[in-house]
Amino acid sequence: MKRNLLFGLAIVSMLFTACSEDDTSDVILNVNNGPTTAPSGSSTISGTFTSDLTLESGIEYTLNGSLIMTAGTTLNIPAGTTIKALAQGSDVYIAIAQGAKINALGTAANPIVLTSNASIPEAGDWGGLIVLGKAPINSVSGTATSTSEIASLPYGGTDANDDSGSIRYMRIEYSGGSADGQSENNGFSFYGVGNGTLVEYIQAFEGKDDGIEFFGGTVNVDYVSVVNSQDDSIDWTEGYTGTITNAYVKHGTDHDKGIEADGYNTDIGNNSSPIFWSKPTVNNLTIVGNGSTTGNEAIRLRAGTQGIFNNISIEGFAEGFDLDGDQGDAPTGAGVISDALQVTGVLFTDVTLKMKNDTTYTFTEADFISGDGTATGTDYATWGASWTVQ
Repeated sequence: MKRNLLFGLAIVSMLFTACSEDDTSDVILNVNNGPTTAPSGSSTISGTFTSDLTLESGIEYTLNGSLIMTAGTTLNIPAGTTIKALAQGSDVYIAIAQGAKINALGTAANPIVLTSNASIPEAGDWGGLIVLGKAPINSVSGTATSTSEIASLPYGGTDANDDSGSIRYMRIEYSGGSADGQSENNGFSFYGVGNGTLVEYIQAFEGKDDGIEFFGGTVNVDYVSVVNSQDDSIDWTEGYTGTITNAYVKHGTDHDKGIEADGYNTDIGNNSSPIFWSKPTVNNLTIVGNGSTTGNEAIRLRAGTQGIFNNISIEGFAEGFDLDGDQGDAPTGAGVISDALQVTGVLFTDVTLKMKNDTTYTFTEADFISGDGTATGTDYATWGASWTVQ
């Protein structure tokens, strides 16, 4: 039966036991129905749902715990919806489990906003959005699945075309609450998400951890904005092989890398058979740092990652591309030699060192980078207008 918050359902409270591995508190289903017509009404949402959950436009929702959509269900969020999460850290998040879907279709004029309910919001106030699919990952072998850092939910599989739904014009603010040093939320966490999933026009703003992280999978994302992420703005690992097109990254005072890219999760190992590495394609990327004298790398490539970069603009960094690895289980440099790791079309502005080779493989800057000075990056002023926060 489809669950609709505004069709006069009674208030329901049900207690579920959360997964034990992430120290998450018990999950409470607590749905308070607001009036059907008053835009000023409000509803409180959380819990583990075994049927569809459909939110209504004109209602401001409060997320007061974990909201987990189980297999076979859909979370429907209309354009213009605002969800304000309690500023209680890592236990407050939305998770779309394997086999579930999210249908969140905002517009430029009416984006979907997931933010903090604090009067003075800060990075890390709450968790973020977690989507888990059945696409390939390299942290396991065969048809096995891995387990997410937050919520301990399964992800990964063999279906590259897996469909976890649609996300369009969504902004996530003040996310990144951390359970501990190893279990951290991001703004958007894509775990083994397949390329049947639509993801476009998304922004992570003022997050404590990564803005967007890909744990394997094949999902393609278009029109991505990450502003003031305190850790890495875009992060991939565990064999991610999708395409990122039109991405804009801007560093704040607290930050780490513009992109941190791993061929596999070094805490787990590359356990795929046959072995494969992360190898996304990145088209039309702009990364804006805080100036070459402030240090830091724009893009760190390590743990054997491969990838194709086209039309890249990097501004204000000590290092443009930093390649790390060895000739053992982290052969990042081998990708340069085989042309599996390449940059075509790049513009460096206020960058001291364009490429740093710490891989133990021997290659030149020209082996890795072509078209120096020919790039424009992404046209963020056009596609990011009106719905993003600067």
